[in-house]
Amino acid sequence: MVIFDADLEEETIRSSVESSIKLIESQGAVRGPLDVWGKRRFAYEIKHRWEGFYVVFQAKAEPAAMDELNRTLSLSDQVIRHKVLRIPEAVYGRLGGAAPAPAADEA
Repeated sequence: MVIFDADLEEETIRSSVESSIKLIESQGAVRGPLDVWGKRRFAYEIKHRWEGFYVVFQAKAEPAAMDELNRTLSLSDQVIRHKVLRIPEAVYGRLGGAAPAPAADEA
């Protein structure tokens, strides 16, 4: 999940998301679902802001690619907050990503 500055143009946000996805794809990641939540009001002030533009995206990637994404998002002035999570393979398939491979005894 990435929370962008709500004052940014939506096109700027979309291009930033695309560049983030291309960054991890260049390291072998597979793109998953993209969910744009839009502007939301915060429960409390974050970096002198009360609103943010939320984007949630999934990707199947190696830890090194996600570490690079985390580093890049941390350095971006456009990003207010972000969180990179590892979703277990069994759950990722149910969330709309790539279906998990069948177990050896199921094949």
